[in-house]
Amino acid sequence: MPVKKLHPASVERVRANYQARAAALIEPLLTEDEAAVMKRGRNASCSAASVPKSSDPAEYHRATSLECLFGYLHLLGCSDRIRELFEYIWENTEVSPRC
Repeated sequence: MPVKKLHPASVERVRANYQARAAALIEPLLTEDEAAVMKRGRNASCSAASVPKSSDPAEYHRATSLECLFGYLHLLGCSDRIRELFEYIWENTEVSPRC
């Protein structure tokens, strides 16, 4: 893929709105422990000043919960589970076109 197309596609996938959609998508697939980690990550406090202008606080919290889940799985050494969830997200989401 040319760099002019690859860079915008990668940037879109690290945005809070994409990550929030990904978090909602994988919730039914999670174990009880994984769901608890996501819930705790979502409920972690962050000031309104730290929320990017491109997202709302609820969306940002959901995105943070996804990051917490992947950090948790990484610390446990669960690379197969990380790969499984990433593949599911990749196969079941689309990137929104940006104007």
